[in-house]
Amino acid sequence: MIDKELLEILACPVCKADIEYSNDKLVCRKCARKYPVKDGIPIMLVEEAEVR
Repeated sequence: MIDKELLEILACPVCKADIEYSNDKLVCRKCARKYPVKDGIPIMLVEEAEVR
């Protein structure tokens, strides 16, 4: 689980949109890229993202 305060300040590194936590991933609300969370640490690297 990711802290709510952290979610409020994180943004997608590609499109700068807000993200949400879903199924152990951080999902961009605009471009739908999914960033992994490993050992409770969000990995917000473009090359680690899943693209639809």
